Amino acid sequence: MTSIDPDTPSTDTSETTEQPRRVPVAQAMRGAARQLGELLGTAPEAVSAMQPTPDGWVADVEVVELERVPETMTIMATYRVTLDSQGQLLGYERQHRYARGQLDRGR
Repeated sequence: MTSIDPDTPSTDTSETTEQPRRVPVAQAMRGAARQLGELLGTAPEAVSAMQPTPDGWVADVEVVELERVPETMTIMATYRVTLDSQGQLLGYERQHRYARGQLDRGR
């Protein structure tokens, strides 16, 4: 029988470096909107899509780009936001712009 000295570092190789657990989808959604809003200086309207990736999350966030009257003519934009597994923003890109009152026609 071998004894284990608590002061001796473990040489057990079964403990591998695991990737951090992915934050829950609701937390990732809030983080995507908040972080993009901080960068753009505007409050996002909605998160319209959220997908897990091997490394984190990808979200589509709707943002007002230009206020117009009537409100149906306000210019909106969809931004694709990439988050790591902990919900930190890695990058973003504007996907398209549209008038608020415009129906989605399959782009």
